[in-house]
Formats: sequence, structure tokens, C-alpha cells
Amino acid sequence: MSHTQYIDSYKSKLSLRQTQQAIKVIKDTFQVLLAQNLHLERVTAPVLVTADSGINDDLNGVERKVAFSVKEMNERNAEVVQSLAKWKRVALGRYEFKPGEGIYTDMNAIRRDDDMDNTHSIFVDQWDWEKVITADRRTVEYLQKTVRRIVKAIADTNKLLQQKYPLLTTEITEQVTFITAQELADRYPGMTGKEREDAITKECGTVFLMGIGGTLKDGSKHDGRAPDYDDWTLNGDLLLWNETLGHALEISSMGIRVDADALARQLAAAGAEDRMQYPYHQAIASGTLPLTIGGGIGQSRLCMLMLEKAHIGEVQVSIWPPEMVAACQAHGITLL
Repeated sequence: MSHTQYIDSYKSKLSLRQTQQAIKVIKDTFQVLLAQNLHLERVTAPVLVTADSGINDDLNGVERKVAFSVKEMNERNAEVVQSLAKWKRVALGRYEFKPGEGIYTDMNAIRRDDDMDNTHSIFVDQWDWEKVITADRRTVEYLQKTVRRIVKAIADTNKLLQQKYPLLTTEITEQVTFITAQELADRYPGMTGKEREDAITKECGTVFLMGIGGTLKDGSKHDGRAPDYDDWTLNGDLLLWNETLGHALEISSMGIRVDADALARQLAAAGAEDRMQYPYHQAIASGTLPLTIGGGIGQSRLCMLMLEKAHIGEVQVSIWPPEMVAACQAHGITLL
């Protein structure tokens, strides 16, 4: 609650009904462009996985999952997904996708320990995507090429939206600035990680911050990453400048996934070698699972950016603390 930002002069440019219509325009348009630009096919994805599968996303490794036992499975424990980072890779192997082919899906998750503020909700909706690659594509150059294609889909969606709703004026910078977490720390010493993100994104408009999860030279981390999906040397966050809030907005976390060597190295760094007991991790170590690149793109965040909304609750239906609801109403923010 202490981190929620309220703008006294804020007023939505669209009515509630127009907002819902515009959300549909964004979602319908972007997913088609994303699929075209990255050569992806739409698939159906789970909301639930078994706890002993090792497939659920551990995020930073400390977040509690929503879990329960299932009567018809001898009280076996199930979990609501936090993301589909691991499931997608398994699916690509099961469906026998070839290099250059990939999938995308609507991912609906619950992250019970997430903060609630202007851009965070415990309900998470993303376009999750994953693509099979060959070993020679496990490079920074290929990662950057993929990022540019995603940004092109975002910018083209925004242009179409503004043709339908001329009142909207959000600018999407198509040229991407690539910078590593260490380079960012060197560029803005004395700032926190979020302050650095704001500074570089305000300056450049669209930024891809690379190399997240590992330790910086001063022993700190820019941000946490689970050790068993992204390769920390080949990943990053896509940041776009949000003029409404005056901050950087993370739209996507993505990366080239761990191979056997990266998995072993990162599990050791995280003190999480015990995860090698899971079938998912064993399949990576043995080379059974395909090499992939993938990520998640926030649906509600993209909508709030393009629709110039001050709160993510203006573009998604979730639950909020009563005091936040009252404060939003007092500042002209209408939650769905």
C-alpha cells in the first residue's frame, strides 16, 4: 500500500465500456502479431500442476504457491501455476516441435505473495511463449534479435489502437537500448535497481536489461531469478517508459533457457542442487528436453501502458485491499 502512486490530476481518457473494447483490440491484435513475428502456434495450457513434478515456476525461489490436496488423487498435492516457464519447454518436447517453431498461450496465474500497487496484482495474466532453438542460437545476438521482433509487435499494436482511439497518445520507441545489469550499475552508481531502471528508460524509451539473476561486482543482485529456467547470462527484462506514472514499466521477462551446463552452474550458485531430483531437471541434464528461448509478456501491463491507465486494476478484474479501493476512488481511478 505504501508504494501505490496516486495522481491528483488523473482522469481516464476512455469510459469503462470503451476501456473493455480497447482491451480486446490490444489483445486480439498483439497475439496475432507476436505469433507472426516469432513463428508461434497457440496452444492450451494448464492452470494446475502437481507439486512433485518440479514444473511450477519458482520465480525468485521464495514465493509461496497456492496449493491444495486432490481427493481423487489420494490427496496428492497440486499447485496453481505461478508461470509456465518450465511447462512450455516440456510441451515443446512432447509435441515434437522443431527448431524455429514455437508456441504461445494465455497464462493465468496467482502469485499470492506479490505486492499490490499500480502495476502489481496477485492475479497475473501473460502471453507465455516458448520456441525451440539450436545450440548455435544460444547467443546474445539471437536474444536481441528476438527482443526487437517483440517490440515491433508492440509498436504496431499501439499504432492500430491509436487509429481507433485518437485520444490515446502513448509513444513506443521501436529502437531498443540493450544494456547489462552490470553496465547499468556502473552507469548510475549510488542508485537502487529500480531507480536505475527509471533513469535509463526515461532517457531511452525502450530498454532491454540483460544478465539478471547473477551477482554484480559489488556482491549484490539487480534482481532475483530462479536458477532453473533462464540462463542468467542470456536473459533480460523488457522495459518501456510509462509517461502516466513517470516510471519504467517491465513488460516482459524472457531469455534463453538453461542447458545442462548452465543448470548445474546456477543450481550450485543458488544452493538448490536438490532440485535435480525432479524429472524436469533430469531431462535438461540428459539433453532430453529441447533447447529453447521463451518468456512472458504482461497482458494487463501492456494494456495499462497503451490505454494510459494509472492502475493495473483499471484493465483487469482482481481483488484489492479496501483501503486501496477507497484511495483509488478518491483519485479518479475506477477499478474493474
